[in-house]
Amino acid sequence: MHNDIAIRLSGLSKSWGTHQVIKSLDLEFGRGQLVALLGPSGCGKSTLLRLLAGLEIPDSGRVEIDGRDVTNAAPSARGLSMVFQSYALFPHLNVAENICFGMQVRKVSAAERRQRLQDALTLTNLQGLEQRKPAQLSGGQRQRVALARAVVAGHSICLMDEPLSNLDAKLRHSVRHEIRALQQRLGMTVVYVTHDQTEAMGMADQIVLMNGGSIVQSGTPEALYEMPANAFAAGFIGSPPMMLMQAGKLPASMRLGAGDERQMIGVRPEHFHIVASSSTDLSGTVTGVEFQGAESYIYLELPGGDAIIVRSPEKSRLQLGDRIGLAWSAMDAHIFAAEDGRRLNPHAHAQAGLGPSITPIRKDAALAAAL
Repeated sequence: MHNDIAIRLSGLSKSWGTHQVIKSLDLEFGRGQLVALLGPSGCGKSTLLRLLAGLEIPDSGRVEIDGRDVTNAAPSARGLSMVFQSYALFPHLNVAENICFGMQVRKVSAAERRQRLQDALTLTNLQGLEQRKPAQLSGGQRQRVALARAVVAGHSICLMDEPLSNLDAKLRHSVRHEIRALQQRLGMTVVYVTHDQTEAMGMADQIVLMNGGSIVQSGTPEALYEMPANAFAAGFIGSPPMMLMQAGKLPASMRLGAGDERQMIGVRPEHFHIVASSSTDLSGTVTGVEFQGAESYIYLELPGGDAIIVRSPEKSRLQLGDRIGLAWSAMDAHIFAAEDGRRLNPHAHAQAGLGPSITPIRKDAALAAAL
């Protein structure tokens, strides 16, 4: 099992002055996996990547790469490559020279350099651009040069720090696909820092969600989406994220029982049912409608003041100010503690006994047609 672990972190901590940026983390990265470090700005994900790379030394704890203790080792001794947000290309060198620069420094033979260069150009679809300078390349091409440089290094581990943040939305999607395909083809272990949960969900085998220097939840994209460990994870993962409602502000018929005022109910936007007002005790006022092509986002304000988004799979004909009924299935409800956000229901699909008020409700036919 040990051979399946590419990177192991034990008790890793790092502070800047009195501010603890990384708080005693224990984490393992599986070999050949793409692991996304995800979280808001300032959560510690980039610092964690720098600790992995050897660009920073931890205050305490241990970093192991391929079973070797590299906690205090120089970056060059760690056997990994890096792809930066800024590409970090030399403007005076052409594409081929940028890709080969590291190999020249390491005194790789000319024949070996030529072979690795051709392989990397093919893998990253840069053939024919060898003589161009970075200024003559698009953002996506520059990022592919940075990827090619990481590939020719021949290391099995690659660290990527927000590599797509300088690209426009269309390029981000295509280069994201290229990175994932390249990683899988080469069997590389990639640690990928991003604040974009769509990137993380679409690319990663494992997501490590961070906040305030600690790990909130670690697991597959499906696990984080379907079973968020707390309200922070629920509200961070998903686009739009899970909607959180204060249980105490819901109608009495939708209460969950004793202590419900100290609970939050979470429901994914796609799991809400819009129904006739007469068929439910909960109604909301439409405050906005967004047409997204294949679906619509309907913004509602509930009587208690909670604002939620309902995802509808059709073009909506609802208007501002319309009053509509709202319901959800018990099996789609997630329960969290209001005071600290921790998850209270162990399994979202085992809630049929929560109460008769939160039960599957079929969409009213007339209202469904109006959506």
